[in-house]
Amino acid sequence: MIASILSSVFSDDGSILLGLLVFLAAGTMAFSVMAYLRVRGAVKRRTARLADDGEHQGSLTRSLRYTSGKAMTRLLEYTTKHYAATNDGSTKVLRRRLIQAGIYNPRGIAYFFIARTALAIGLGLILFVFLPLMIKSSGSFFWLMVIVGGIAGYVGPSMYIDKRISKRRAEHRSGFPDFMDLLVICADSGLSMEASLERVGRELGDSYPSLSANIHVTNLEIRAGRSLKDALERFADRLALDEARSFATLINQSIDLGSSITDALRVYSDDMRHKRLSIAEEKAYALPAKLSIPMMVCIFPVLFVVILLPVFVRLHVGNYF
Repeated sequence: MIASILSSVFSDDGSILLGLLVFLAAGTMAFSVMAYLRVRGAVKRRTARLADDGEHQGSLTRSLRYTSGKAMTRLLEYTTKHYAATNDGSTKVLRRRLIQAGIYNPRGIAYFFIARTALAIGLGLILFVFLPLMIKSSGSFFWLMVIVGGIAGYVGPSMYIDKRISKRRAEHRSGFPDFMDLLVICADSGLSMEASLERVGRELGDSYPSLSANIHVTNLEIRAGRSLKDALERFADRLALDEARSFATLINQSIDLGSSITDALRVYSDDMRHKRLSIAEEKAYALPAKLSIPMMVCIFPVLFVVILLPVFVRLHVGNYF
């Protein structure tokens, strides 16, 4: 039918019809070959990419970085399991100190002991190698400096933890009166203690991030099923403040006795405000005593020179010397 239509179109010219059919057949074959080669090339590229990824992964597994990281992971896991199994008093105290310092990583104890051992050995070796190159010292002094370096590396992580605890404790002490004021406002507006803690934690996020993080942890513990009394006690332990412990005791006693939590919070907030004012007055009264030593060292010698220098000049000019 197609041939008859084409023959009617092209009348008696059979050569044109034959050329057109040959062109269509050649074009169809060419497109088929191109599609086959394109699919085959894509398959080869994907296979080569997979092979390169496998070789790259194999080279990574054979690299020094991968093996050292794997060895460090095994060391951390072993140290964590070892100290997680021991529940003696020193380990509990260390866990509490790490939490108070803001280190909530479950491997924090392992990191602490590994860092302490590495610093003690590392500082001792550094002094052992480089101290003879810097100064010429006798044998006793040299070994004394090496021992002092090892002791400094051993005590360094504990000093770092203590510094972080003191810094966070100062922030908590500074923000706790504001926390109490906001808690009173939320309680007066009719919110429950859990809702008040959540709202106050959001409001204090910009000013006191550490205090806000501890409040958020308390909210998560309450949501997880812990009672309000236990959550507040753990909150006080994390803050490491006497004011926070008194606050937790106050709320627990109010819950046990059935008294108004709002009235108790209002009274305690006023007490905290007066306490903050008394601390500021104490610092102001202690300022003159603290300034006495700088005045004696820096100002009084200058005054003596200014007062006595003219007298000395007159005596010297008048030939009294």
